[in-house]
Amino acid sequence: MTKQKHINLSILDLAPVTEGSTPAESLARSVELAQLAEALGYTRYWVAEHHNIVDVACAATGIVISHIAAHTQKIRVGSGGIMLPNHAPYMVAEQFGTLAALHPDRIDLGVGRAPGSDYATARALRRESSTREDEFPRMLDELRHFLAPSTPNQSVTAIPGAGADLQLWLLGSSLYGARLAAYLGLPFVFAAHFAPAHMQEALDTYRQAFRPSEQLRSPYVVVCVNAVVAETQGEADKLATTEYQKFLGLIRGNRFPLPAPVKSMDRFWADHEKAQVQHMLGESIHADPITAEKRLRDLIDRTGADEVMVNSWIYDHKARLDSYRFLYNAIREVNK
Repeated sequence: MTKQKHINLSILDLAPVTEGSTPAESLARSVELAQLAEALGYTRYWVAEHHNIVDVACAATGIVISHIAAHTQKIRVGSGGIMLPNHAPYMVAEQFGTLAALHPDRIDLGVGRAPGSDYATARALRRESSTREDEFPRMLDELRHFLAPSTPNQSVTAIPGAGADLQLWLLGSSLYGARLAAYLGLPFVFAAHFAPAHMQEALDTYRQAFRPSEQLRSPYVVVCVNAVVAETQGEADKLATTEYQKFLGLIRGNRFPLPAPVKSMDRFWADHEKAQVQHMLGESIHADPITAEKRLRDLIDRTGADEVMVNSWIYDHKARLDSYRFLYNAIREVNK
């Protein structure tokens, strides 16, 4: 019998700011969650770059990564991701080269091409509102150039950065990202936590088109999903109403701190809004521990994922920590 491959489990954290709390409290909770993740055995802890969103406290992503890494010992820490259109590739190389120098063999640099913000915020970042498809590969190539070992006649070198001991990852939610990751021979992270529609097609495309590189000899797939796991299905369903309210706000263009759960969503959304939110969250896991294990198995079987990354929009911090405990127990059962 062929031994089943080991599936890694990791965390994506957007440092959620809940109703009545502050960014400082949110970031302190992120440290506590990262320390729990390390103690349990999670593989990596990533922070996402978003701007001008009132329920997200990780806009200065590199600083948050440094803080998390300084308060943990061995778990890999990184970006999920840095939105490259917002930055000069040279500065990203310097920043993550510095992180890698401070925390050897622990830093991941995940990059994406979305701005992580609206048009006005993109302008405030002094970048265009979006990056043309032909521009992002050039920026990525520039970043890879500055992260590679420097050559004797190189006029501009990232110090730290050149030859940095870090892993580069490509994030995406479309066939475009899948093709680019395959062409460059990079590990690919699919954002099924908000855009699951093209997940399977993108993963198939990535694997079929993959070209081995110095960093990676064979395809490596990470699937990111939202998850809420509690003692009972009823409790998980109630906690998940926070996630539903957040995504309802997204499609309406409303911004607010992460709200407390409610008994029922019926009075909050119209039928067409409910359908749209549920479509965006089609891969979310809202379950008791036994059902969560089954959902993880199903996700892994369908996608062939090498790793699952989990984000949780849970209002209560203790419930959030408990959810990650349940999830880690579930992946241990999957890996038996």
